[in-house]
Amino acid sequence: MPRSPDPAKRRELLDQVRQYVIRNGLVDLSLRPLARALGTSDRMLLYYFGTKERMIADALALDESRPLLRAPDLLETLGRPTDPAGLRRFMEEVWRLFSATDRRALIPLSLEVMAASLLHPDRYQPLMHDVITGWTRLLTSVFGDLGMTEARARTEATLLVGAAFGLVVAPQADGEWDRADAAFRALLDRLEPGWQAT
Repeated sequence: MPRSPDPAKRRELLDQVRQYVIRNGLVDLSLRPLARALGTSDRMLLYYFGTKERMIADALALDESRPLLRAPDLLETLGRPTDPAGLRRFMEEVWRLFSATDRRALIPLSLEVMAASLLHPDRYQPLMHDVITGWTRLLTSVFGDLGMTEARARTEATLLVGAAFGLVVAPQADGEWDRADAAFRALLDRLEPGWQAT
């Protein structure tokens, strides 16, 4: 009977894979060079993870500080918004999490995953799909708390998620985080009046 993979070794490999991918990106990621860098073999990586895509997904999921995981705690700390001003405060905190200096090194990898999910949907789409649907689902429930219908709440959530992700892209090219921050606040200035339930 085959021995099942050692969970401690699997976790150690995932930590190493995550650091490697953050440093080197996904573009030309190949199992053999990755395995060499980790001091193992490509066969061993497949033994532990099954596929390269599963390995990458699991490695990225190790990031327990990612904003989507922290958002429920943030909602509990701030209190679930009961009015547009409360929702704005929540979104300002979410933006702060996304644009924090310690997270900026991870954003290019997230953008790479997004691009890969478009170019190779059979391999990478679930990674980006989980992020987008997770945020949309969370914000749909928050907009629903303001008294919006399900359809309207989903539309508002989709708009906010799409715009916020878009504003994270520009600073990767020009480094202008202050300008992106100002643009996000301007976005909230325009959207907040429309968050009334009526």
